[in-house]
Amino acid sequence: MTESIHGHEVMHLMLELGGTFTRESLKLAIHERFGSTARFHTCSASDMDAETLIEFLRERGKFVDQDSGFNTEAERICNH
Repeated sequence: MTESIHGHEVMHLMLELGGTFTRESLKLAIHERFGSTARFHTCSASDMDAETLIEFLRERGKFVDQDSGFNTEAERICNH
């Protein structure tokens, strides 16, 4: 089984790539970086696929809405 990746890594990826994302473009970027079978966890959830992680992060206010999609900010990444 593949090692689980913390959701913070996806947010760092978003910052690294810059620009705005749609659900599909973020999912594609996640698959390109981490693989299509990667599993993710956060401080309060585990065993998520990319789609589930994207929804989880959106529900917790980790994304900033833009006209053409969303992005994130470094301040939204907790440091624990």
